[in-house]
Amino acid sequence: MTLPAQYENPSANVIRSLLQHTNELSIYAKEVPYALKADVAELDLATGQMVLEIEYAGSDIERYLVDGSVSFDLEALKGAHAVERETYSLSNVAAKLIKTDSTLYRLECQLPESVFVQENRGAVRIPFILGMQSRVNLEVYLHDLNVPGRLRNLSVGGCMVDIDLAESIAINVDQEIPGVTLEFPNGESFFAEGKVRHIRSIGSHGYAALGIQFINLTTSQTEALFQFVNESEREAAFRTGTNDKLSHHSPLFIAGAKEKKMLQREVQEREKRARQSPMERGVVDVAHQLQVGLMHMRNNSLFPSEIIYDCVDTLRYLVEQDRKAFLYALAYLRDEPDWVRHAVQVAGQLTDLLLLRDPHDTQVREAVLGALLHTMGKPLLISAELPSLKITMNPEQKAILRGHVTKLCSKLDELGWKASPTCRAVIEQANERLDGSGYPAGKREEQLSALLRLVAVIKAINKLMHSRNGLPPRAPLDAYRRVHEADSAYDKTVLVEYIQVYGLYPIGCLTKYSGGFLAWVMDIDNKGMPNQVHIVKNLRFPDTNISSVIGQDDLPQIGKLQEIVNPSDYGVNIVKI
Repeated sequence: MTLPAQYENPSANVIRSLLQHTNELSIYAKEVPYALKADVAELDLATGQMVLEIEYAGSDIERYLVDGSVSFDLEALKGAHAVERETYSLSNVAAKLIKTDSTLYRLECQLPESVFVQENRGAVRIPFILGMQSRVNLEVYLHDLNVPGRLRNLSVGGCMVDIDLAESIAINVDQEIPGVTLEFPNGESFFAEGKVRHIRSIGSHGYAALGIQFINLTTSQTEALFQFVNESEREAAFRTGTNDKLSHHSPLFIAGAKEKKMLQREVQEREKRARQSPMERGVVDVAHQLQVGLMHMRNNSLFPSEIIYDCVDTLRYLVEQDRKAFLYALAYLRDEPDWVRHAVQVAGQLTDLLLLRDPHDTQVREAVLGALLHTMGKPLLISAELPSLKITMNPEQKAILRGHVTKLCSKLDELGWKASPTCRAVIEQANERLDGSGYPAGKREEQLSALLRLVAVIKAINKLMHSRNGLPPRAPLDAYRRVHEADSAYDKTVLVEYIQVYGLYPIGCLTKYSGGFLAWVMDIDNKGMPNQVHIVKNLRFPDTNISSVIGQDDLPQIGKLQEIVNPSDYGVNIVKI
């Protein structure tokens, strides 16, 4: 039986709407690194009672309940290609935990009777739900760093904003934000200063949620904010059906021409993401989890060993599952932050090469752990003096960045985490060179182990094959030549091994063919030549995207292999959901 809207619990009604799409519910708690996945088993629209089913093997599930309540995010992917992302967050929901089996639990929740939540300071928080959209621009450092985001809720006291997880490295709890600009669909905007009250990862698609308090408001700003909150409340009431007297959208949420164009472009780009393979999702998830780990180190003063070791074990699992598909998936990280991309790609290739050498090598796990962590000191250095790692750095900023190893080691010591000798060696010495030209200690040949020589070659080639500090990427052959010609900095025996394994056209490179086609290399033959490619573009029709995989027999149809090209030169990129 379908209840009339006025008899439905509004929160339950929103949840029901989101459950109709691909969705994931995550329970979170402030001091717990991992979000806990749960499934909605029962939902009573009349009473607002919801039962969650949870599978959890640990003995500390009570950590997720605080004073008899839980907080959770429900993330749904909507639209024809599941590319429209929407998140509904509820905090302090009354709940009772019942153990039903050794690892199975029922969580009986009582949803609030209104979608509008009363805050501690008396303000009403309006959730942006069921398609409500507003953009946010955060001026994190005055005139230096702007971070885009999406508005998730709004009150006269502040707001919650979704930002890319990659951008969270520049933001800390209690940090003041010089400029918070809310941009509504019809083109109206609101500006204020803000202060970060909390930050956490949200969902599973690489985003962070920022709780921001508005500060230093003038009388005119306060009046304008009241108006925007009232209109947002009206829109939310209309979309949820909680006020049957409302018959149309608030003018604030009727998209203008600019917003419509931006939405159309975003949908087109995000449709590319919908074709992501399970292997690609696995590799991207490692990158996201590494960033979540950094967030905990920066803001919660703990080393999230569970998260980081899970990343290590995932990399090994993926390599052992299908190494060629894994190597191809590593290229999917090209649009992640450079420190993350480099760490995961180096760790991934290190896993691959060590397992090829000896699948029973006992040092693999700790070596890969060190590789994943070895660049994490770079985002820890973000400050007003070094506001971003994306900029072309001046000499002073380069000098700051060279201190990243010392910064990371100091942070790990501060958190009380003791790395194994193998892991510590990779963290501390991954940037050393055989001729003493490396840093931070200028160690030489006799002081560097076989493992560190391997890491050094992987790192050097990876750096050369990607854009960095204003320098364009080099083709593999050119990168190999540069490493070979670097006097006595690198172990040439290791370089030969690397070339023999990955070839002149490594899996994951973007190639150009004489027929005008661009294609990713998915596999190579025993001579190092591509024998399977993924075609993504025909340059004769540059506005049309292609997704076609062809093998050896069909390669003549796209012409002769001409060269390896830079994806950014041809607009081949990935936009997140």
